Amino acid sequence: MHTGRSRNDQVATDLKLWLVRACREAEALTDELASALKSRAADEAATPMPGFTHSKQAEPVTFGHWCLAYVEMLARDRARLRDAVARGDECPLGSGALAGTPLAIDRDALAQSLGFARATRNSLDAVSDRDFAAEYLFVATLTLSHLSHLAEDLIFYTTDEAAYAELPDAMATGSSRMPQKKNPDVLELARGHAGRAIGELTGLLAVLKGLPLAYDKDLQLDKEPLFRIRNVLALVLPAIAELISGLKVDRRRMADAASSDQLVATSYADKLAATGIPFRQAHEIVGNHIRSGTLDELAKSLK
Repeated sequence: MHTGRSRNDQVATDLKLWLVRACREAEALTDELASALKSRAADEAATPMPGFTHSKQAEPVTFGHWCLAYVEMLARDRARLRDAVARGDECPLGSGALAGTPLAIDRDALAQSLGFARATRNSLDAVSDRDFAAEYLFVATLTLSHLSHLAEDLIFYTTDEAAYAELPDAMATGSSRMPQKKNPDVLELARGHAGRAIGELTGLLAVLKGLPLAYDKDLQLDKEPLFRIRNVLALVLPAIAELISGLKVDRRRMADAASSDQLVATSYADKLAATGIPFRQAHEIVGNHIRSGTLDELAKSLK
């Protein structure tokens, strides 16, 4: 088994095989979360709610539209995983320690027998390349950042003050002191793991950035962050999918919050602009009505 091979090209090959499996697993879990969001989006396609910019109410949207925003993010994450696999789908076997082997090894047959698309082209690069590992950590970190973004939204939506939705009991915890509390621990942990993932990615890049060709023992440190992040994705993605499926949406509360005239102030400015008034002037007119508390009068005049 060892003839014509080195630990260097064997480890590089094993790591790529592991990464392919990890990427496909992450893609499947991401797809499950996207499916849960699509299902909620269909159910809540006509559920109005306030849309926010700068954490301030801006214009009305629907909760279904909010769900689909995260579907788009996850679609990009899945595409990045597939791209990473396509780039990393090369077999290093036959590269030896760094300079290949004098034995007549059919590297293309080796690659195909292990399920790779092709053999690597340069033996020096093959034994030292950890781009696939860095890309996996990057995509995982970006995915967790998207989940942190989602968690931040839902933590606010489920506060006592907003009360647009209620967390399912299985995805929340009580307080050891205050019996009325229902804490968003799953969402907070998802947000926290995104921060740690940034550290894992940064750590690997710091290990890789100063290495000379070809193999260096520093590369032994590439495995632990990969193992940890794979375990995190395997826990966080299904947990968020279950939370989305079990979320109890208060449609009336959302609709009431979205019914303020101020949320459609932009549409009033657009209507004024449609009459021939420059939009900058229409913007100022609506703003003056808001400040003077007479927006309802403007609304009536535009109907």
